[in-house]
Amino acid sequence: MSSSDIFIGETIGTAILILLGGGVCAAVTLKASKARNAGWLAITFGWGFAVLTAVYTSAPLSGAHLNPAVTLALAIKDKDFSNLPTYWGGQLLGAMIGAALVWVAYYGQFHAHLTDKEIVGGPGAQATAAKAVEAQEKGAGPVLGIFSTGPEIRNAVQNLLTEIIGTVVLVLAVLTQGLNDKGNGLGTLGALITSLVVVSIGLSLGGPTGYAINPARDLGPRLVHALLPLPNKGGSDWSYAWIPVVGPLLGGAIAAGIYNVAFA
Repeated sequence: MSSSDIFIGETIGTAILILLGGGVCAAVTLKASKARNAGWLAITFGWGFAVLTAVYTSAPLSGAHLNPAVTLALAIKDKDFSNLPTYWGGQLLGAMIGAALVWVAYYGQFHAHLTDKEIVGGPGAQATAAKAVEAQEKGAGPVLGIFSTGPEIRNAVQNLLTEIIGTVVLVLAVLTQGLNDKGNGLGTLGALITSLVVVSIGLSLGGPTGYAINPARDLGPRLVHALLPLPNKGGSDWSYAWIPVVGPLLGGAIAAGIYNVAFA
């Protein structure tokens, strides 16, 4: 496949992934959304279906890596790093496009949420406002969770290990599945299996950090959060941002090592 196919496929696929994954977070979070407070099950299954849709869409072009950790693991497995920058560039761009589209789709809800005194603070605000202020003091604005992940308990070692463990599970599942006929990504059965693995990781390991398990999924939308003209949006929590980037990359490399030792 050509470099242009890889870049276009990863851009489109990752944009769909973040549009649908970030979209379910917006649906559950924003005050004027019909799905508000739908809960963690909605988020985990929403992200799983987002993976399924994105992989089916982009697999014919790029093999549907959609995740720098997956790309790194496949490069280590195959000892071929030549396409790494192309995959990573498309994934980051796609993640940013997807995050921007979430903002467009929920534009009115973002405005209503971020101008509500119970959310951003003001006269009469009670526990919700106090929670928002506490989050902003830590560097995370009241809608940052729609765009990127953050820990429930801030412990860098634990947070990093959680992301590593979750990514190892994801990438091992990808590597041990049958790859498509191009040999560089997920086939149709792999798409379904991977989406269910993502749901499983979210249900079982997502509680501590929100399970980024994908550097582009976290970094791209975090950049968009920092750039968008959202009122009262608060900070983008850059002090934490390295963990959902470094953790998944380490997890991908470890998974590739395990695969090469145990399965190759």
